[in-house]
Amino acid sequence: MSVLTVVLALFAALSNAAASVLQRRAAAQDASHGGAPSVLRSMLRLVRDRYWVGGAALLAVTTVLQAAALAVGSLAVVQPLMATELLFTLVVGSLVFHRRPDPRTWLAFVALAVGLAGFLSAAAPSAGHATAAPDRWAWAGVALFGVVAALVVVGRLVHGSPRAALFGLASAVAFGGTAALLKEVTGRLPQGVGAVLTQWPPYATAVVGVISFLLLQSALRAGTLAASQPALTLGDALTSVALGSALFGEQIALGVRVLPELIGVALIGLGSVGLARAPSVHGAWDTAQARDGPGSGVRKPERQES
Repeated sequence: MSVLTVVLALFAALSNAAASVLQRRAAAQDASHGGAPSVLRSMLRLVRDRYWVGGAALLAVTTVLQAAALAVGSLAVVQPLMATELLFTLVVGSLVFHRRPDPRTWLAFVALAVGLAGFLSAAAPSAGHATAAPDRWAWAGVALFGVVAALVVVGRLVHGSPRAALFGLASAVAFGGTAALLKEVTGRLPQGVGAVLTQWPPYATAVVGVISFLLLQSALRAGTLAASQPALTLGDALTSVALGSALFGEQIALGVRVLPELIGVALIGLGSVGLARAPSVHGAWDTAQARDGPGSGVRKPERQES
């Protein structure tokens, strides 16, 4: 686990955190217009929103940073480090909205940080191979498609927070697949850019990336970050660890280290839930009610924040 890999992954997480904030704010404003607009009409409205455009641009920056991290590090290291997105969201949100985290939020912060450090230290993921065998990609593609399709079908049968969580998990699995494809592309770059562009991975990465992005939009529109973000955080990390092992031969330590690894995963999950509920992460902008309602923490004319 090189320092360069960690630094690039952390910058990618910071960029992704800012993108999530801006995209959720745009989605919340779009939902506050009322009615049930079509997907096309909703997207046309969002592309004119400066927050949505800014978030989309930052997602592109995230992709570049993530690709650079995957080029020098393993999938099982880079993607779990992306979980620090919530930590960055908490810090940035606290500064922007001038709300100090309460003790419970700080506890969640520590839980996520300790869980992530504990999991990576215990798992000690190996580097693995730069590229995967074609037959492994075939099986992985079928498995990913089946899981994402099942989550989407079930998600469409429910509403509110359950839908947001299911679409968030579907998006996480798809983003994990996108990261694996991105690693495949970077692994083939020594062949030359021209040679890589004649092969399937770059185009599969683009297609799966767009699907992941659309699923993320569905998750953001379905409910708050408190419902979708924990599924996004854990789902992406665990999917990437599984794909890193199945595709690239990245190994994580097992045996006596399984217990601390599971404790680390549990702490990451608990920390994700706690941070996603923090007012500085979602309370001031996550919904119109949160922005305007009592206790939102937003200063209004002739009214002090509660």
